[in-house]
Amino acid sequence: MAGQDDSTISSVAWSRHSIGLEVEMKFEQHCEETERLFGKPYEEVHRWLDELMWKGLGPRHRRKRHHEAGIRQVVKLFGEEAGRVARQHIVTDLKEEGWTEQDPFPKDEEHYVKMGLF
Repeated sequence: MAGQDDSTISSVAWSRHSIGLEVEMKFEQHCEETERLFGKPYEEVHRWLDELMWKGLGPRHRRKRHHEAGIRQVVKLFGEEAGRVARQHIVTDLKEEGWTEQDPFPKDEEHYVKMGLF
Protein backbone atom coordinates (compact mmCIF):
# COMPACT_ATOMS: atom_id res chain seq x y z
CA MET A 1 0.00 0.00 0.00
CA ALA A 2 2.16 2.79 -1.30
CA GLY A 3 1.92 6.14 0.44
CA GLN A 4 0.52 4.74 3.70
CA ASP A 5 2.42 4.69 6.95
CA ASP A 6 2.72 1.60 9.13
CA SER A 7 -0.12 2.69 11.43
CA THR A 8 -2.54 2.92 8.49
CA ILE A 9 -1.49 -0.49 7.21
CA SER A 10 -1.85 -1.95 10.71
CA SER A 11 -5.29 -0.35 11.03
CA VAL A 12 -6.43 -1.87 7.73
CA ALA A 13 -5.02 -5.28 8.67
CA TRP A 14 -6.71 -5.12 12.09
CA SER A 15 -10.02 -4.13 10.50
CA ARG A 16 -9.87 -7.10 8.12
CA HIS A 17 -8.82 -9.34 11.00
CA SER A 18 -11.77 -8.11 13.12
CA ILE A 19 -14.22 -8.70 10.27
CA GLY A 20 -12.75 -12.17 9.81
CA LEU A 21 -13.23 -12.94 13.49
CA GLU A 22 -16.81 -11.67 13.39
CA VAL A 23 -17.63 -13.77 10.33
CA GLU A 24 -15.92 -16.83 11.83
CA MET A 25 -17.94 -16.39 15.00
CA LYS A 26 -21.15 -16.11 12.95
CA PHE A 27 -20.15 -19.22 10.98
CA GLU A 28 -19.67 -21.13 14.24
CA GLN A 29 -23.04 -19.90 15.52
CA HIS A 30 -24.77 -21.11 12.34
CA CYS A 31 -23.05 -24.50 12.67
CA GLU A 32 -23.99 -24.82 16.35
CA GLU A 33 -27.60 -23.90 15.58
CA THR A 34 -27.93 -26.48 12.80
CA GLU A 35 -26.18 -29.16 14.83
CA ARG A 36 -28.74 -28.56 17.57
CA LEU A 37 -31.71 -28.48 15.15
CA PHE A 38 -30.64 -30.94 12.43
CA GLY A 39 -28.08 -33.19 14.11
CA LYS A 40 -24.97 -32.00 12.26
CA PRO A 41 -23.32 -28.65 11.47
CA TYR A 42 -23.74 -28.56 7.66
CA GLU A 43 -20.60 -26.44 7.30
CA GLU A 44 -20.70 -26.71 3.50
CA VAL A 45 -24.15 -25.07 3.38
CA HIS A 46 -23.10 -22.14 5.59
CA ARG A 47 -19.89 -21.65 3.61
CA TRP A 48 -21.77 -21.64 0.30
CA LEU A 49 -24.43 -19.20 1.53
CA ASP A 50 -21.83 -16.77 2.90
CA GLU A 51 -18.89 -17.25 0.52
CA LEU A 52 -19.63 -14.04 -1.41
CA MET A 53 -18.95 -12.11 1.80
CA TRP A 54 -15.26 -12.78 1.12
CA LYS A 55 -15.46 -11.94 -2.57
CA GLY A 56 -15.95 -8.22 -2.07
CA LEU A 57 -19.67 -7.95 -1.27
CA GLY A 58 -19.38 -7.74 2.50
CA PRO A 59 -22.79 -7.71 4.22
CA ARG A 60 -24.49 -7.21 0.85
CA HIS A 61 -23.64 -10.82 0.01
CA ARG A 62 -26.99 -11.84 1.47
CA ARG A 63 -28.93 -10.43 -1.48
CA LYS A 64 -27.27 -13.02 -3.75
CA ARG A 65 -28.23 -16.28 -2.00
CA HIS A 66 -30.36 -15.56 1.08
CA HIS A 67 -33.76 -16.22 -0.55
CA GLU A 68 -35.92 -18.99 -2.11
CA ALA A 69 -33.80 -19.13 -5.28
CA GLY A 70 -30.70 -19.61 -3.12
CA ILE A 71 -32.40 -22.42 -1.21
CA ARG A 72 -33.23 -24.17 -4.50
CA GLN A 73 -29.53 -23.97 -5.42
CA VAL A 74 -28.57 -25.45 -2.04
CA VAL A 75 -30.96 -28.36 -2.64
CA LYS A 76 -29.36 -29.01 -6.04
CA LEU A 77 -25.87 -28.87 -4.59
CA PHE A 78 -26.32 -30.56 -1.21
CA GLY A 79 -29.76 -32.24 -1.03
CA GLU A 80 -33.21 -31.74 0.49
CA GLU A 81 -32.16 -31.66 4.15
CA ALA A 82 -29.56 -29.01 3.30
CA GLY A 83 -32.38 -26.89 1.89
CA ARG A 84 -34.07 -26.86 5.30
CA VAL A 85 -30.74 -25.94 6.87
CA ALA A 86 -30.30 -23.10 4.38
CA ARG A 87 -33.77 -21.76 5.19
CA GLN A 88 -32.93 -21.75 8.92
CA HIS A 89 -29.61 -19.96 8.22
CA ILE A 90 -31.41 -17.34 6.15
CA VAL A 91 -34.19 -16.82 8.71
CA THR A 92 -31.58 -16.29 11.43
CA ASP A 93 -29.81 -13.68 9.30
CA LEU A 94 -33.03 -11.99 8.18
CA LYS A 95 -34.12 -11.54 11.78
CA GLU A 96 -30.91 -9.58 12.38
CA GLU A 97 -32.13 -7.16 9.72
CA GLY A 98 -35.54 -6.68 11.36
CA TRP A 99 -37.46 -9.28 9.33
CA THR A 100 -40.22 -11.17 11.15
CA GLU A 101 -42.06 -14.42 10.45
CA GLN A 102 -45.06 -12.33 9.35
CA ASP A 103 -43.03 -10.72 6.54
CA PRO A 104 -42.82 -12.39 3.14
CA PHE A 105 -39.81 -14.62 2.62
CA PRO A 106 -37.55 -13.21 -0.12
CA LYS A 107 -38.01 -14.96 -3.47
CA ASP A 108 -34.83 -13.89 -5.24
CA GLU A 109 -32.26 -11.09 -5.29
CA GLU A 110 -34.62 -8.53 -6.80
CA HIS A 111 -37.33 -9.27 -4.24
CA TYR A 112 -34.77 -9.19 -1.42
CA VAL A 113 -33.69 -5.68 -2.42
CA LYS A 114 -37.30 -4.47 -2.97
CA MET A 115 -38.10 -5.60 0.56
CA GLY A 116 -35.54 -3.08 1.78
CA LEU A 117 -33.04 -5.68 2.82
CA PHE A 118 -29.45 -4.94 1.84
